[in-house]
Amino acid sequence: MTSTINKNIQVGVGLRHTHFDHFEADKPINIDFFEVISENFINTRGRPFEILVKLREKFPICMHGVSLSIAGIDTEVNPNYLQKLKELIKIVEPEIVSDHLCFTGLAHSNLHNLLPFAYTKENLARIALKVQAVQESLGRPLVLENLSAYFSLKNSVFSEAEFLNELAERTGCGILLDINNLYVNSVNQNFHPNDFISKINIKHIKQIHLAGYTDFGDYLFDSHAHPVYPEVWVLFQEMIKRNRDIPVLVEWDEDIPTFERLEEEALTAKKLARN
Repeated sequence: MTSTINKNIQVGVGLRHTHFDHFEADKPINIDFFEVISENFINTRGRPFEILVKLREKFPICMHGVSLSIAGIDTEVNPNYLQKLKELIKIVEPEIVSDHLCFTGLAHSNLHNLLPFAYTKENLARIALKVQAVQESLGRPLVLENLSAYFSLKNSVFSEAEFLNELAERTGCGILLDINNLYVNSVNQNFHPNDFISKINIKHIKQIHLAGYTDFGDYLFDSHAHPVYPEVWVLFQEMIKRNRDIPVLVEWDEDIPTFERLEEEALTAKKLARN
């Protein structure tokens, strides 16, 4: 397959099975990197893995997980999962290894849901220890994503941005800023997204995610089923003008369009960042 990427601003897309035929046909690709869901490749060596290896020859790869449960009440991350993650990292040699700042259940009982928690001093100290342990095990910094949450907990003493900043300062981890999540939360939890933007420390942000939500009237749902909405593009421009070197990823996981349409969305991000 042929790469026709532009090296100025790095914009990528998620690797999804819908587009495997496109990659196998060796058609031109006009994006800079791919991101894979770690769990989709941990236990497979079939066609998806072959596609990943083929793309890795020409493109940087980022790994994005959904099962680390770094905010879970267990004292450590599931060691079996962590070992499998390390094995995949060794093969893929990703640019970034990320997951969500949330809990997903207990070590041997995955709820398959990204759940919020209270931003308290106790949770900060506990999660910081787990982040440090994971980073030592992986031999690299971990990057953690702000969560899409449909409610907030009253016993929080930090805002989400303050919690992320402090966790990054204590552990050296990075922040994956999902701007769609930020906008969805601002509507559902009734706050202004610029409050978050003004507080988050840009030096810790290692990647930006963009996606489209679904409007259910009473609330917004982080569905990744639509193009990026204008309100999210505006917030993206607010962030990227502070640092144009942050890699940007477009997620589209439901009602997935053709790869050419996905490329268009990614290239829109590149154009806006240049301007």
